[in-house]
Amino acid sequence: MGLHDGHRQRLIQRFLEEDLDNFEPHNVLELLLFYAIPRKDTNELAHVLIDTFGSLKGVFDAPYEELVKVNGIGSNAAALLKLVPSLTRTYYSSDARGMILDTSEKSGEYFLPYYIGQTEEVVRLACLDAGGKVISNQILHRGSANAAEVNIRKIVNIALRNNAMGVILAHNHPGGLPLPSEEDVATTKSIREALIPMGILLMDHIIVAGQDYVSMARSGII
Repeated sequence: MGLHDGHRQRLIQRFLEEDLDNFEPHNVLELLLFYAIPRKDTNELAHVLIDTFGSLKGVFDAPYEELVKVNGIGSNAAALLKLVPSLTRTYYSSDARGMILDTSEKSGEYFLPYYIGQTEEVVRLACLDAGGKVISNQILHRGSANAAEVNIRKIVNIALRNNAMGVILAHNHPGGLPLPSEEDVATTKSIREALIPMGILLMDHIIVAGQDYVSMARSGII
């Protein structure tokens, strides 16, 4: 066993005994990079990543194309780093199907995990049954969204296909505040009006920014 192998085993054992609670950010990265870079000291590389992107979160949020520009970070290591926020979203939202969303607070807390680490705007639609239970939750659009890109006919078709009695719309403001723009309000009202003739209620529109959210229903907008 070489010097690096012994260090790796000690760090892995420390994680198994202590979890990550007492790890410095660079130690977290160092440990993670073990599994993509098996034959190199990853401690120095972890420091370089944090210096380059500012923080542990900054590393995980960095675009793949920027990560591979860092000397020593190949395609496998960059893909592993990009996996972390996606895996976190999947972990926290894995038991969300079938939840009852009968208050704005429940709706906001329900959607928050779906936006962990999202650096682009994502519009989602949850369909509910008569009791407020989630039947489905899917992405409608990725990227900068506007009224033209949020396809109202698509929303209606998804709601009808799921026999939904109600739907909840959600989208995020990456790097901003969870405050609805005039366009957000106008689009939301258009969607609500399109659903009424189908007997489907737009229950809420949740806007997420970081760990905060705003409910349009609770705000009196819809």
